[in-house]
Amino acid sequence: MPQAPGTVPSRGQPTLRERFNAMRNLPPFLRQVWATSPALTLTSLGIRLVRAVMPVLMLYIGKLIIDEVVRLVGLGLDFVDLRQAWASGQLDFLLWLVLAEFGLAVLSDLLGRLVSYAEGLLSELFTNATSVRLMEHAATLDLEDFEDPELQDKLDRARRQTMGRMSLLGQLFGQVQDIVTVASFAAGLLIYAPWLILLLAIALLPAFIGESHFNALGYTLNFQWTPERRQLEYVRQTGASVESAKEVKIFDLHRFLIDRYRTLAEGFYRANRALARRRAFWGTLLAALGTLGYYVAYAYIVWRTIRGDFSIGDLTFLAGSFRRLRQLLEGLLVGFSQVAGQALYLDDLFSFFAIEPEIRSKPDAVPVPRPISRGFVFENVGFRYPDAERWAVRNLDFELRAGEVLALVGENGAGKTTLVKLLARLYDPDEGRILLDGRDLRDYDLDDLRANIGVIFQDFVRYHLTAAENIGVGQIGAMDDRERIVDAARRAMADEVIAELPGGYDQLIGRRFKTGVDLSGGQWQKIAIARAYMRDAQVMILDEPTAALDARSEYEVFRRFKELSHQRTAVLISHRFSSVRMADRILVLDQGRLEASGTHEELMAAGGRYAELFELQASGYR
Repeated sequence: MPQAPGTVPSRGQPTLRERFNAMRNLPPFLRQVWATSPALTLTSLGIRLVRAVMPVLMLYIGKLIIDEVVRLVGLGLDFVDLRQAWASGQLDFLLWLVLAEFGLAVLSDLLGRLVSYAEGLLSELFTNATSVRLMEHAATLDLEDFEDPELQDKLDRARRQTMGRMSLLGQLFGQVQDIVTVASFAAGLLIYAPWLILLLAIALLPAFIGESHFNALGYTLNFQWTPERRQLEYVRQTGASVESAKEVKIFDLHRFLIDRYRTLAEGFYRANRALARRRAFWGTLLAALGTLGYYVAYAYIVWRTIRGDFSIGDLTFLAGSFRRLRQLLEGLLVGFSQVAGQALYLDDLFSFFAIEPEIRSKPDAVPVPRPISRGFVFENVGFRYPDAERWAVRNLDFELRAGEVLALVGENGAGKTTLVKLLARLYDPDEGRILLDGRDLRDYDLDDLRANIGVIFQDFVRYHLTAAENIGVGQIGAMDDRERIVDAARRAMADEVIAELPGGYDQLIGRRFKTGVDLSGGQWQKIAIARAYMRDAQVMILDEPTAALDARSEYEVFRRFKELSHQRTAVLISHRFSSVRMADRILVLDQGRLEASGTHEELMAAGGRYAELFELQASGYR
């Protein structure tokens, strides 16, 4: 059930334990990064380690330069011009120091660019690899999972993480680099005033705690607003897409959609703004404590210099070291908090990968018999959708014999499509069982079972691909078999549609892309039906895929379907009784139960619901 705008699911702020527990996501994350490209990972980390010691070296050379300048000034040398000073050799050491600092500055900039280059490539590769893994895992999940709004929220968050988590790699490697730099500074400072380092660390703890707290709040906000963000994306697409453009204009829906978007966006904006204000206020206050610790250390160094304990170069080195040390310690503490926050987001990604499908092949699964000799048997089959009170189908007992053309009829909600989904094992029964040649359907290899069933549903997908590819997706392994595609199109009468396209089978169809040509509803349906003929399937199912065709075209499609389904098991679903009467046998479903079974003549003679509905429909044509 959709939520009202502004409402959020309950999810409290993650506890300290939950935040630390989220760090368990870092090892698998790093393993994925390593698997993406070991060479780029080592390159990035290695360059960062080299860069880590550069600040200490440059600062120390700066101290030497200042001490050398003070020494030269103290000598009272009286040079007439730079040439004389150069010739004297007194400036040689100073020159080498300046050149060394210049070389380190150029090297540091080069290494920084190399890090950005390596991590940029690594980020792109990781995003691509994770997106592929996400699609591969989604393909293994049950249909029931995709019909669960909570899983849709989880999938949406997981998609976001594939795009946004590579910044975590830079943070982690940056943390390693900063730790090495801190250790380098600390080693040089320990001989001067080790207690000042401890002072800085203690002074920065409040800022770390505050940052950690607000990172957790930010995660909670994004988690709670996932449904609204999905609604925002849906409203944005609905308000500006070719699929909805006609109704938006006819019904003047743009104001309604804009108002809905503004309401949702404004609510999310206000929540973000409130959090940003609190974060800015407390962040400034807590950061001031770290600044105070730095200036206490700075004042102490100045006092020691005035007393003559340190030289001017020492003062420069120590003041610069403590300033950098303060920045680094603050960055480490805040960075650790941010890494912990990012690890919470990784939980969304890994928790999606942790979802296991219930419908899968058994370890000892057997192949589907070729050919199917007896057919399918439904034994007291019942199924209820998750969280639904009413059974979709129940107490179903019937046979679908091998080589038989079976039609399913009934009003909307009678359970026709559910029955087909059970047959294709998109769902498993909650009660009873389905047998194929006397063996439970769950004993067969799932991929092999579905490879032997060709299904076209009423809500078939309109792929924005070429006409040939739209048909070829019915048997992905034969996508390049043009002869097979042409034959499938001919069987479905889609060849007439394709002959009118400017590019024929190579014509892009649909309006999503510039060169695409759109089709009518009936034309799309013929293309979709051709997909079923692409499969060398033993069982063929048409689940009301001809709704957009006129009665004559549908009759012709079904007549040809019956002819081409010779020696195959076939299932037809249609609301047009004139079409289903050609089936070998007709099942009448009502509210999920089997009400009657027989040929058209037998059902008409029985005078039940089938005869009533047939006469009701026929009267509309008289």
